[in-house]
Amino acid sequence: MNITKNIQISQKILLVHKVRTTLSLSGIIIGICAVIIMVSIGKGTEETIVSQITGMGSNLLIVNAGKVRIIAGRARQAKVVTTLKTKDAQKIITKSLGINYAVPTQTKKLQVKYGNLNTRTSIVGTNADILKVRNYSLAKGRFFDKDENNGRRRVAVLGRTVVENIFDHDDPVGRMIRIGRVPFEVVGILAPKGLDINGTDQDDQIIIPLKTALRRLFNLDYINAVYVQAKDSHSMDQAESEIRDILREAHHLRKGRADDFTIRNQATVLKAQRESSRTFTFLISSIAAVSLLVGGIGILAVMLISIRERIKEIGIRMAVGAKKSDILLQFLSESLLLSIGGGVLGILLGITIVVLLTFFADWRFVLPLNVVVLSFLSTVIMGICFGVYPAKKAASLDPIKALQFE
Repeated sequence: MNITKNIQISQKILLVHKVRTTLSLSGIIIGICAVIIMVSIGKGTEETIVSQITGMGSNLLIVNAGKVRIIAGRARQAKVVTTLKTKDAQKIITKSLGINYAVPTQTKKLQVKYGNLNTRTSIVGTNADILKVRNYSLAKGRFFDKDENNGRRRVAVLGRTVVENIFDHDDPVGRMIRIGRVPFEVVGILAPKGLDINGTDQDDQIIIPLKTALRRLFNLDYINAVYVQAKDSHSMDQAESEIRDILREAHHLRKGRADDFTIRNQATVLKAQRESSRTFTFLISSIAAVSLLVGGIGILAVMLISIRERIKEIGIRMAVGAKKSDILLQFLSESLLLSIGGGVLGILLGITIVVLLTFFADWRFVLPLNVVVLSFLSTVIMGICFGVYPAKKAASLDPIKALQFE
């Protein structure tokens, strides 16, 4: 019997029992669909995390004053430490061979007012190199320069969230705002960056010159962070080691004493987040694969029931000359038709759901082609694995006993 004829017969037989065939297909469809959706979510999560980390700055090392702990998913300073100074950033630049920039930063949350509108936001005192280190870009206006920092000028660059909160539809560039009680001229607007890996809105901030912030606004002589950009990704560990040695010497920390600062390596964070995301993807994919296995068992059950109902038919076919191989191929083709049909429908449904979620949900979904191919191959393998036993059982029936079966 040729393959085309076999498939046609299999289609007719499966369509006779529509409810049974539909239930058997549903298990495969749900399993394949679940695998595709779960892997897409996992891959999308991984790419989102990578994008957020790299968006914070390339080859970035963050030096924080004191000990920093991760609390509720966010980096928190354990207590106020005053040992980190602007001169430490200068020492890192001059003494370290593996870095491009070291940008001192002091941040505080203060009330900001324009007209009758006000908001509480992060005020970041820093210098112009922060643009390169943190991958900031301007949507409008300009950034302050070195002379404005040295001259303690009262100029400010606003994040998009701040603009939306206090300016409504007005153009903020050239306007005067009050940070605390001090007036500042808005000279620029930052391009939107969205949330960082800790869930913090990177657009909810105002950047001002560091010397202006320390002297005129915060009344401080210390900083709480230095953003360091290594020369390349291969220099990250070397740069971290150099920074630690430089700061320990600058802070007169004897051997055996704990650091009074914390260095966070973005490459290490990225690696840990990727591993966590992959573990998550593996776990949810394993759960989805269980439903696929259940679908395969459903095919096995349907095929065994089908054989029992068609014992006399098998006996007649053998009596008129059908070989064991013909019977085996007939039932194997039915199993494959079920599994491949369910797999194709599951893939189409999964892709459709992923496309719809990407379009309507505020989340990134990634559909790797290899997952689609692997899903299809798994349905073929499953059809063979769960179809061989029933097919062999049908082919091994005694034709005389089959004809006598009631």
